[in-house]
Amino acid sequence: MEVVEEEIYACDTEPSRTNHEDTEEQTDQMEVKEPRDEVNEAEDKRNFKTQRTKSKQLHICSQCGKSFRHKGNLKKHMRIHTGEKPYTCPQCGQSLTTASSLSYHLRIHSGEKPFNCDQCGKDFTSSSNLSKHLRIHTNEKPHLCSFCGKRFSRLDNYKQHQKKHNGEKPYHCPQCEKTFAHGDSLKYHLRIHSGEKPYNCEQCGKKLISLSHLKAHLTVHSDEKPHVCSYCGKSFSLLSHCRRHQKTHDEVRDHMCFECGKSFTTASQLKRHQKIHTGEKPYKCSYCDKSFSRSENLKTHERVHTGEKPYHCPQCGKIFAHTNSLKNHLLCHAGEKPFNCDQCGNKFISSSHLKKHLKVHSDEKPYVCSYCGKSFSRLENCKQHQKTHNEVRDHMCFECWKSFTTASQLKRHQRIHTGEKPYKCSYCDKSFSRSEHLKRHERVHTGEKTYHCPQC
Repeated sequence: MEVVEEEIYACDTEPSRTNHEDTEEQTDQMEVKEPRDEVNEAEDKRNFKTQRTKSKQLHICSQCGKSFRHKGNLKKHMRIHTGEKPYTCPQCGQSLTTASSLSYHLRIHSGEKPFNCDQCGKDFTSSSNLSKHLRIHTNEKPHLCSFCGKRFSRLDNYKQHQKKHNGEKPYHCPQCEKTFAHGDSLKYHLRIHSGEKPYNCEQCGKKLISLSHLKAHLTVHSDEKPHVCSYCGKSFSLLSHCRRHQKTHDEVRDHMCFECGKSFTTASQLKRHQKIHTGEKPYKCSYCDKSFSRSENLKTHERVHTGEKPYHCPQCGKIFAHTNSLKNHLLCHAGEKPFNCDQCGNKFISSSHLKKHLKVHSDEKPYVCSYCGKSFSRLENCKQHQKTHNEVRDHMCFECWKSFTTASQLKRHQRIHTGEKPYKCSYCDKSFSRSEHLKRHERVHTGEKTYHCPQC
């Protein structure tokens, strides 16, 4: 009996040992599995994060293809294309695209500049402007153009520069179909059509379309000319003017017209020239139906309507509508006449006066009066003459109410009332109200006799 019991006990203990060994193996396998699961879980999390990051970058603008990480940034960007400006300034009514732009704009009105440069003491309205400014002191230029190797301290300047290489101009003017590489350029251009000039010079009252134009204009009043030509020493108030001038020394004319082959030193000169071929005249007078290819021509024309004469002679106080008129007038005071007629020796203060005079020698009279057939060498003389047929006397003297056909006749007449005699004899103290009277008088001193009898 004891033997049987021992056998039974022996049989019972074997399976239990086997089960125990199996349990140890299973435990080992579980221990191996747990680290693997942790690795797999970490990989799954990383893959999920990568997918989520990729999904963040999939906010793409449907109009220009630009992509954004956040949907809110895409919404802000879309306002460039839609023109939506939901934030309005309560002080001036200007509309802006973002709330941050509005808060930045309000500091312009309040004059608040809370961000200070600790190196030069200059104050700024935003921290981003201060950060950009600090690169001037460090000379840091982290943005490198891959096309030409030029470096930039600011990302926006770098992006603007690259558009020159790829020719990208995504901003279109709805009124004249002109295209621009930058949104700001389009904004300023639209002010030409609307006539809006929100920036005012406190010194002379002149209005300008942008802050940069105002800053450039203010250098005229300061007489500061920090940019010096390395070739001739001539100084300029604006760096762009200095660079343009230096091209005249280098004879660099790298902007060519493909219509006629003529080349120019600047892109703006080429654009201005191309309007001759296209006939484009985008600058329209707000007073009459006349239009012009150049904005400066429109400005000078509108002074006919407004009567504005911003250029003053420092010697006699006479005022002029155009800067060239003032320059020519100053030559009268100096007695300088640098343009000489090679046929009769007569001297003139400007090349335009010489050109008009040369028609006297050529006997060319291309302008014919439609009323009487009389011909003229100068268009303005023909127009003046035609007024005598129409009996148009639209220039009136407010002293005696006498009327004249031309502005020059009215000016000459008004000297009777004012007693003005601006033409002084260079030989004696006598002065005259008309230049032709001065010429006739000076022949007494010089003995000049210009009129010859054809018979004797």
